[in-house]
Amino acid sequence: MLKKRKTEVHALGHISMSAHKARRVIDQIRGRSYEETLMILEVMPYQASCPILKMVFYAGANASYTMGSNKTNLIISKAEVNEGTAVKKFKPRARGRSYPIKRPTCHISIVVKDISLDEYIETITWLKKPRWKNKDTSRIYHNLDSSGGVWDKK
Repeated sequence: MLKKRKTEVHALGHISMSAHKARRVIDQIRGRSYEETLMILEVMPYQASCPILKMVFYAGANASYTMGSNKTNLIISKAEVNEGTAVKKFKPRARGRSYPIKRPTCHISIVVKDISLDEYIETITWLKKPRWKNKDTSRIYHNLDSSGGVWDKK
């Protein structure tokens, strides 16, 4: 019996920076190879590149430890930044007033995929399928509103 091997590894992080600043860096590395990503992040002038570099490095270390994969076969398959909670403080001002300070945080999740294991699993699953199931039976759905279909204007 063949076991299905895992091909993706996650790395999650929490940094104190706005999500907009981190997304600017994440958009540059999504879909690239692991080594190319490390080279790009080392020379980027943005403040968010250092914590994201560490997250990519952790994801590569997780992949090599859990799956035993070579780091040259890794690609960044998914990278996303979500807003976290804002740390709220109050700064004392003149005449007994207070000024609110909001420090934004964000959650970074990076998914690293091993290409060599993915190709290996596809060949095994193709051998297991019967020949009559190899046909492409996907259906195409059309939305009349967005594809320029019939639309009445009243």
